[in-house]
Amino acid sequence: MGKLPGRRLLPPLLLIVLLAEAPSRWVDAQRCVWYGECGDSKVEGKKYNCDYTGPPRPLDRKGYELLGELCPGLDYGDRGLCCDVDQLKSLKGSLQLPLQFLSRCPACFNNFMNLFCELTCSPHQSQFMNTTQLNGTSVTEVQYYIGQTFANAMYNACKDVQAPSSNVKALSLLCGRDAKDCNATNWIQYMFNIDNGQSPFPIIPIFSDAPVSGYSPMSNKTFACTEGLEDGSGPCSCQDCTKACGPEPVPPPPPPPWTIFGMDAMTVIMWISYSAFLLIFFGAVLGVWYYRKRTVMSEYGPILDSNNPLSLNADNPDQVNASCCETLGECFENALRTLFSSWGSFCVRHPSVVLLGSLIVVVASSGGLVYMRITTDPVDLWSSPSSQARQEKDFFDGHFGPFFRTAQLIITTPINDTFILSPYFGGSDVPFGAILRNDILHQVLDLQLDIESLTATYEGQTVTLQDICLAPLAPYNNNCTILSVLNYFQNSHDVLDHSVGDDFFVYADYHSHFLYCVSAPASLNDTTLLHDPCLGTFGGPIFPWLALGGYDGSNYNNATALVITFPVNNYLNDSVRLGRARAWEKEFIKFMKNFKNPNLTIAFSAERSIEDEIDRESKSDISTIAVSYVIMFVYISLALGHINGFRRLMVDSKISLGISGILIVLGSVSSSLGIFSYCGVPLTLIVIEVIPFLVLAVGVDNIFIVVQSYQRDERMPQEELHQQIGRILGDVAPSMLLSSLSETVAFFLGALSNMPAVRTFSLFAGLAVFIDFLLQISCFVSLLGLDAKRQEANRLDIFCCAKLPEGQETRTDSFLFRFFKKIFAPFLLKEWVRPIIVAVFVGMLSFSIAVVNKVEIGLDQKLSMPDDSYVLDYFKNLTAYLNTGAPVYFVVEDGLNYSSSEGQNAVCGGVGCNNDSLVQQVYIASLIGNYTTVGFTPSSWLDDYFDWVKPQSSCCRYYNTSREFCNASVVDPSCVHCRPMTPAGKQRPQGEDFMRFLPMFLSDNPNAKCGKGGHAAYATAVDVYRNRTGVGATYFMTYHTILKESPDFIEALKMARVLAANITASVGHRVFAYSIFYVFYEQYLTIAHDTALNLSVSLAAIFAVSTVLLGFEVWSAVLVSVTIAMILVNMFGVMWLWSISLNAISLVNLVMCCGISVEFCSHIVRAFSISVKNNRLERAEEALAHMGSSVFSGITLTKFGGILILALSKSQIFQVFYFRMYLAIVLLGATHGLVFLPVLLSYIGPSVNKAKVFSANKRCAGTERERLLNY
Repeated sequence: MGKLPGRRLLPPLLLIVLLAEAPSRWVDAQRCVWYGECGDSKVEGKKYNCDYTGPPRPLDRKGYELLGELCPGLDYGDRGLCCDVDQLKSLKGSLQLPLQFLSRCPACFNNFMNLFCELTCSPHQSQFMNTTQLNGTSVTEVQYYIGQTFANAMYNACKDVQAPSSNVKALSLLCGRDAKDCNATNWIQYMFNIDNGQSPFPIIPIFSDAPVSGYSPMSNKTFACTEGLEDGSGPCSCQDCTKACGPEPVPPPPPPPWTIFGMDAMTVIMWISYSAFLLIFFGAVLGVWYYRKRTVMSEYGPILDSNNPLSLNADNPDQVNASCCETLGECFENALRTLFSSWGSFCVRHPSVVLLGSLIVVVASSGGLVYMRITTDPVDLWSSPSSQARQEKDFFDGHFGPFFRTAQLIITTPINDTFILSPYFGGSDVPFGAILRNDILHQVLDLQLDIESLTATYEGQTVTLQDICLAPLAPYNNNCTILSVLNYFQNSHDVLDHSVGDDFFVYADYHSHFLYCVSAPASLNDTTLLHDPCLGTFGGPIFPWLALGGYDGSNYNNATALVITFPVNNYLNDSVRLGRARAWEKEFIKFMKNFKNPNLTIAFSAERSIEDEIDRESKSDISTIAVSYVIMFVYISLALGHINGFRRLMVDSKISLGISGILIVLGSVSSSLGIFSYCGVPLTLIVIEVIPFLVLAVGVDNIFIVVQSYQRDERMPQEELHQQIGRILGDVAPSMLLSSLSETVAFFLGALSNMPAVRTFSLFAGLAVFIDFLLQISCFVSLLGLDAKRQEANRLDIFCCAKLPEGQETRTDSFLFRFFKKIFAPFLLKEWVRPIIVAVFVGMLSFSIAVVNKVEIGLDQKLSMPDDSYVLDYFKNLTAYLNTGAPVYFVVEDGLNYSSSEGQNAVCGGVGCNNDSLVQQVYIASLIGNYTTVGFTPSSWLDDYFDWVKPQSSCCRYYNTSREFCNASVVDPSCVHCRPMTPAGKQRPQGEDFMRFLPMFLSDNPNAKCGKGGHAAYATAVDVYRNRTGVGATYFMTYHTILKESPDFIEALKMARVLAANITASVGHRVFAYSIFYVFYEQYLTIAHDTALNLSVSLAAIFAVSTVLLGFEVWSAVLVSVTIAMILVNMFGVMWLWSISLNAISLVNLVMCCGISVEFCSHIVRAFSISVKNNRLERAEEALAHMGSSVFSGITLTKFGGILILALSKSQIFQVFYFRMYLAIVLLGATHGLVFLPVLLSYIGPSVNKAKVFSANKRCAGTERERLLNY
């Protein structure tokens, strides 16, 4: 077959046709859709572009620099563009805020500008743009075909970029919704929507990677945030690019509980230990019993056997086989007895001299009360000036000013109502709680405006909120900072009621505005049809987590509470301005107490509230304390006398002596207060409330011992009254000295504590106890002598002039003494009772040891308030509704060189910054906030300064004539950029440039043209040297997560310090964390150690003093110390059972417990040690019979009545830390001293001191006391 003619000519012809069409297609590709500006847009201040379908035109040379500034990654060569200089200027003006926020991340910024540069100027516009509406020559709507891959890549590069000053992601400010709800599609749609106030006409984006309707979507090359750019810019920082961070940090798991067999380890250990003890102890008891039964021999036989060289009944009484220590102890005991006997005799013989001298000393010492200062400042009360938190607080206050004061409302409503918003333009239904109802918000706004208009008076001058409030933009904007949801509506009823709609539908109202503002609180123009600003009237954002409460996650529309905060300026060392602030706060509290609204439930507090309530609580408890002391005074006055019959009631009573004894106690307290007031040591409320109780316990016990020893004693033949009292004092004063000196030394050593409350208490208590002892052995002895003479003369008590006729006197022992001697002591020391006593008390000890590590640490702040305090409601609501913790500042101390790249990289969080910089570490910590307690990304003045000073931004400008700062809102041709649009100018400022522009940044107020001005956010964050040669201390602020209980606050402080230490190590310069509550909670970091140290030192002091004053009987001192230690450990068991936490107040009580326990134990042990009975059992019985009644009546009964009254106090602190702990101290002290200790002494008490026995026999030979001694 032949070929068809012309077939071989077809390919060459097709090629010719294609080649002929190529120039035409190139011309089509180089076609514009607009050029130039030619009409005013409906959007205020914007212009339409002119319709133009011709080829691109060359750009005027005046626009080259601007094109390079806006589109640095696009090289159009010498070809023409579809935009002129005016369009470039409009583009720059519209993109100022995105430029400032997104330029932190070069890849994001590059992709973003690609989108707008291609839209505005690309010579290939016609390939991906279609004009859909014209108005004459003006383009009023276009379609923009965008590659879906490009859009996603742009979004992914930008989604993590931060806005440091706002603690939110930049897209929250640029996407028209919360960053978490933003995606590539709705972000671009928002930017091209005229409702954002920046787009001059609608631009309809169409997303596709494939050609659509003959158009090829714009799909320029994009960069991931982990990639560097071709111009040398580095990848984005971890803070702005999650993918650059590596794997997300995972908090370490909490330490597992210590268990054995699945049960608490301490409980198991103590159960095993207690069981083993019972087995061994009862085995030993039964073994001894069985042995004694078989040998028919007393366990004390070797002692009683006269043939035994150790026997007390040896045939030769003139010889004693005493050891050196026993002889030394007896000599020391004899010296004390002689000294006190002589002194007692002198006091009785010369009462006027002693009383007058004592009065002079007391009055002179108490004169210091004129200089008395009472510390009520909680900082001074709980934090030592040398503590780390206190020094850091002083540093912060000195460099940045003290943390502002606050007045705050937490508002809820009893109305149970939910409104469902169905958005007109589509979307899911949104529920709103009753607290966000329009009528409720109007009522809250009325309340807020009323508070703003409150006036107070201070020193004759009127004080308003405007005079004292925090106004960060003053003097340009004097509006007060009010952190309130109503500030989203400019604190205006009209704005709150602003809505857009028709007769059928509401397109936008306050619901729409609220939803927008909680996602973009720094926005100047919402995207709804309302176009109202979200920024507060004071010029700053209102973060929803600060103004709302009771919501879940970030669903702020579910809020059940409104939080309104009025920050008030605080002042350091300016009493006048501080007084004005306190006067307004007082008026605020008064107003809120009287405010009534059935639809609103309001909890409120001002900065002075806690201090005021504590002061009110102290005054209201004066009556309770007074009643408590009156009961104790009445008991002492009545119980001190021993009535031998109704006829001699007024003769034998000791009312006047009892009152004198009480006055001596009060005199010792006032003397102690006065002496330390002379020295300038301030008092605390704890000192005033606790020390009289303590000294009364110690002093009254000694009074009872002296008086009852005299009442039981019989005067020997030829012995005068002064000799009798001197002899009695010689017997009992060493015991008084033992207890008083032990307590004094223990208290003074307790003053080594770093806790001011404990240190102050210990100082005052130690001196008061010692002065009380001195007055008792002098002044009281003289008074006892005078009272004894009155009684012997049959004169009536109080009415000394009246005299009872002579009559026969029958002396009898008191009921309490007979009870202890005849019933209690014999029963307690029975063979079968003693093992039970030991088992019970060791069981109590084992239980207490098992729970000692379970006692909570901290102080619930609610306990510091009276039961009827309005602050309790505030604390309750604070815990229930607030979702954010206190601000925390990471402070960089002076000395870091911010002008160098090394110094900048060590701190900043943007491109080129170190991965372990300060901002980066805090940011990473915020990702695991449940562990670190850091809730948000930190605000960084340094990163915002770098964005502010960039030449692409319109923020940093100055007048080229005066070199003064020119704000971005100023339109003046003489204003020029601070830095040139050159590669060097685009770098961070260093050296002189850094300090040249920094003051401008810190004085610049944010506005629509520049949202990065640092005046509002950072005016106090940077301490610039006066000569502007450098930067001193600075801080970077974030917030803690919500903290509710004491353990939360303690953990927050601990974790913040760990983070600060890590930052310090990486930066190479000291950085510390500071928050307002650290100074109060620092004590709890070491309180367990401090408690153990204080109590150990006190016990060591008691042991040392007891060893010496018991005649160097080490074993006696050991038993005293062991018993007191048992009391202290059992106190921890009571604290756990009764929910009493360990804090400074309870530590003071434990130190006091240590002192009072000496009174319960030392007298019994000393009486045992000097007893000359035949065996331990008899010596224990004698000690308990003679000293037990005095201790029981002197401390236990005296305190018991007074303590019970404390339960009626309105103060929760009194109920918990005074009533409960005092009751436990008295009951544990009494049971251990009067029940356990005698039993312990009967088993393992020290052997009798043979030298003391020999001396006693020799001293009493030939007297009536010899018969009593042998009996």
